Amino acid sequence: MDHEPVYGQMNLHVPVLAAFFDGQDLMASYRLSRQSMEALMRILPSKTAQGWSHEVQVLMTVYWLAHGLSYSVVSQTFHVPMSTVCRLVHGGVEKIAALRQEVIRLPTAGDLEEVGQTFSQLANSPVFSRCVGSIDGCHVRIKTPPGPGGQDYINRKLFPSIQLQAVCDGKGFFINTFVGYPGSVHDTRVLKNSRIYREALYPPPGYFIVGDGGYPCTQTPVAIITPYKEPLEGRVQMRFNQHHAKARCIIERAFGMLKARWRSLFFKALEVKHTFVPSVITACAVLHNICLTAGDILEPVEDVGDIGVHPPRPVRGEQSGHGQRDRLAGLLSAPLVHPVELNDHDYL
Repeated sequence: MDHEPVYGQMNLHVPVLAAFFDGQDLMASYRLSRQSMEALMRILPSKTAQGWSHEVQVLMTVYWLAHGLSYSVVSQTFHVPMSTVCRLVHGGVEKIAALRQEVIRLPTAGDLEEVGQTFSQLANSPVFSRCVGSIDGCHVRIKTPPGPGGQDYINRKLFPSIQLQAVCDGKGFFINTFVGYPGSVHDTRVLKNSRIYREALYPPPGYFIVGDGGYPCTQTPVAIITPYKEPLEGRVQMRFNQHHAKARCIIERAFGMLKARWRSLFFKALEVKHTFVPSVITACAVLHNICLTAGDILEPVEDVGDIGVHPPRPVRGEQSGHGQRDRLAGLLSAPLVHPVELNDHDYL
């Protein structure tokens, strides 16, 4: 029988390990419910890491994510060398991030109607029954990378960051993420370099996603409907913006839940090399979806500070989606609107 190498043995009476192996509540130590943690254990490849058990690597990685980026603290907590913590945590983060294709998925054709219904409920109007996503960006604070290129990471709020672009469904699940662009890059450029735009991955024809004024209002290659810009011209535009905001705010809620769970990561500068940051952010997004599936929900934080969803910046020169928006606004202000009427129109 194979035995675990001596260097891979651990004292299971260490409090953070005992919490898991003795069936205790995990939220205080790991920011995950037991159901979420066990789901993560099941879905991750269970191959041992350098002689350490699958469970120990996962627990150490999640603990590191939950409490910030001090390898020395994790080393003391788990009673293992700091070099071991570094190796196991980096490997664990990459494993979780690699689940992206399995956990962060675009809805299938059969799911689109249900997704649209959730957005029509959020917006309180059947006009949004063809809305199947909400898109926005989030700046994650980092340490300024060394060298002349480090200034590219300074965003318009004058702190260094890496951007997370995400699309979520009407329940707050991330269905697409794109991570890695420096903070100085405009939202529109990030969008146009993402696969969802370049390859017209989503939404399918006949549907649209909603975004704030930092995005172009377009019909192709991706249908994105943005709010009317100030000053508004009458009640039709005002009413549309009100319902649009209700549909769009689900992405802000998703970001808020992400930050509520991983406060130690999202409310201070990440202490790792900037090339590793996209994997950390992606791993957190994967865990967000796993937690929602398990019913493990943390309410969004109230004060998101500089790292929160940023206010929109006007985008000019792209008008292919404006006709769509006008037709949607007209339908929204019509005396009676029923889903069957929406299907009879060729507004999309």
